[in-house]
Amino acid sequence: QVQLVESGGGLVQPGGSLRLSCVASGSIFSIAAMAWYRQAPGKERELVAAMASGGGTHYADSMLDRTTISRDYATNTVYLQMFRLKPEDTAVYYCNANVRTYENRRMSREFWGQGTQVTVSS
Repeated sequence: QVQLVESGGGLVQPGGSLRLSCVASGSIFSIAAMAWYRQAPGKERELVAAMASGGGTHYADSMLDRTTISRDYATNTVYLQMFRLKPEDTAVYYCNANVRTYENRRMSREFWGQGTQVTVSS
């Protein structure tokens, strides 16, 4: 059993910054990758940023120069630092992780958090 809990969302003015956090807990043997997705009203869920266990990262083109993803391996936490936010960044942001549990070490399973709201508005 694995749980992902997001925090750090809220209301911010255009041009501002936010740092989102996601903590994974439970019977975790290893986490191959952690990622952030977002979904705005009327739009499909999209990948914002991802980071694999080897340190490789991927960013959406719209966030490439405005976002930094990082992981704290000791606490199973992933962060999403966002800069120069725009109204179009308004969405629910979801944490995602590919996890191998102690009970099933050979197979990775995907888990999702409940999401945290980010609203960019003046």
